[in-house]
Amino acid sequence: MDAAPLAFDRARLDGAAWLVGIDEAGRGALAGPVVAAAVAVRADVLTADALHGLAAVAGDSKTLPASVREGVLAEIGAAAAGDLLRFAPGEASVAEIETANILGATKLAMARAVAALGEDLAVPVASDAAGPLFDAVAPPAVRLLVDGLPLKGFPYRHEAVVKGDASSLVIALASIVAKVTRDRRMRELAPRYPAYGFDRHVGYGTGAHRAALHQHGRCPEHRTRFLRKVLPTDDKAH
Repeated sequence: MDAAPLAFDRARLDGAAWLVGIDEAGRGALAGPVVAAAVAVRADVLTADALHGLAAVAGDSKTLPASVREGVLAEIGAAAAGDLLRFAPGEASVAEIETANILGATKLAMARAVAALGEDLAVPVASDAAGPLFDAVAPPAVRLLVDGLPLKGFPYRHEAVVKGDASSLVIALASIVAKVTRDRRMRELAPRYPAYGFDRHVGYGTGAHRAALHQHGRCPEHRTRFLRKVLPTDDKAH
């Protein structure tokens, strides 16, 4: 990634004090939670080139080797420790994906990530998909950029940016936080469900994962809605 995403983000400040990028990981997986992340950068930091080093290494998290993503996350953590930015993940569980569908669960995870940035950047959000969740609004001094298409019913005013992780630094950084956080979560689950190889494919529908599903059926971390074309019957979870 070059300096263009920095210029992209600066152009979207429009007088705001903070710019927040939001992205998700795991939306298309067969197992595990969907994880979102929000990265917030102050306007003065964006305009002072303080994140130029991160702009050089950040990019679409899915195209970067895992070791590079881990390194970038360490740099994001160092930048946060130096008060150059804030970041926070948000998660929606398999049960929430089943009840709210993947789009609803993704919005819930994103809203939780924004809320976790702090009350000065976002009104606290309820922990479930009903009630006051959709009553929250972002303070006027904060601008939100979300990767992808506009999110109908999302509780924060936002600008949607198609392929935003290639255009915007804050979205690219959020993409890396979300991807690394989710991959770590899936690797933590691997010893509990060794038959599925979560440490290798982190829940996505690889050939090996599909073969394991046919041999062993699903486990509690699998998304039943996503398995209708994989398993001929709704096998009970192992």
